[in-house]
Amino acid sequence: MLFSALITVVGLSFFETISSVDNAIINAEVLGTMNAKARKWFLAWGLLIAVFLVRGLLPWAIVWGFNPSLGPIQAFTAAFSGDIAVKHSIEQSAPILLMAGGMFLIFLFLHWLFLEDKHLGLPRTEKFFMERGVWFYAFVSILLTVVSYFALKQNSMMGFGAVIGSTLFFITHGFKQSAEAEEKKLKNSVRSDLSKLFFLEIIDATFSIDGVLGAFAFTLSVPLILLGNGLGAVMVRQLTIGNIERIKKYIYLKNGAMYSILVLGIIMLIQSFGHKVPEYTSPLATFIIIGFFFWKSKMHLKKVVIK
Repeated sequence: MLFSALITVVGLSFFETISSVDNAIINAEVLGTMNAKARKWFLAWGLLIAVFLVRGLLPWAIVWGFNPSLGPIQAFTAAFSGDIAVKHSIEQSAPILLMAGGMFLIFLFLHWLFLEDKHLGLPRTEKFFMERGVWFYAFVSILLTVVSYFALKQNSMMGFGAVIGSTLFFITHGFKQSAEAEEKKLKNSVRSDLSKLFFLEIIDATFSIDGVLGAFAFTLSVPLILLGNGLGAVMVRQLTIGNIERIKKYIYLKNGAMYSILVLGIIMLIQSFGHKVPEYTSPLATFIIIGFFFWKSKMHLKKVVIK
């Protein structure tokens, strides 16, 4: 039990760190335009907001939202509760939550695969889909229709969960696009540091949704999610402070993060239909996929140095 929890926490923190590299890059770019006092505030107090208010409250709110019969305290302590009624409530809502999270993650991956600029980690596959980017919206619409059809046959609320997942993707995607455009303006902006701090906190909250929803592929335990994602948030801050230029050189890490997101999304869909997946599957898949693309990045760096 303890070993399983440890593997889950390590896998969560690793996934949170890698999936938040884009967030760290935006933070570093904007922080570079701010004075030392504002940077210090963000790296200190901003960390508390990122860990406790965002990555702490969000998974708790999600579990509570999908289990309204539980009180707020019960929703948070559900993982440690021996109450059969509490466990039954979590089990009943899990397929809906997993369906929503799975659809969100798969949509996130497909958008990256079809439409986003990237270093080609798997050149033939990724180039094929990039050349057919116009089909993204048709593809995800058909996917949503098919998944919803089978979900509705099993549970009407599962079908609603699929719609929630897709809706959440398009809402957060809009915020991210806006944030990327705003970040370019802020780099050469004379705006106050206060407005930039507010922007960074909003961006951190938006980017954290990916990691929090992906965390439910690892576990439904809110305390474990809080611990794993919290450690990941601390590591992201460390990247922001001094290692971001080095991380940028590992050009295929983003590919690894996105392929692990695909696998986690598929695992969540499988689980939502009642099929059991061993607890170690999500952490192991994350380590293997990101490890492969980390190795691929190192090989690329060696070639660049030799040239």
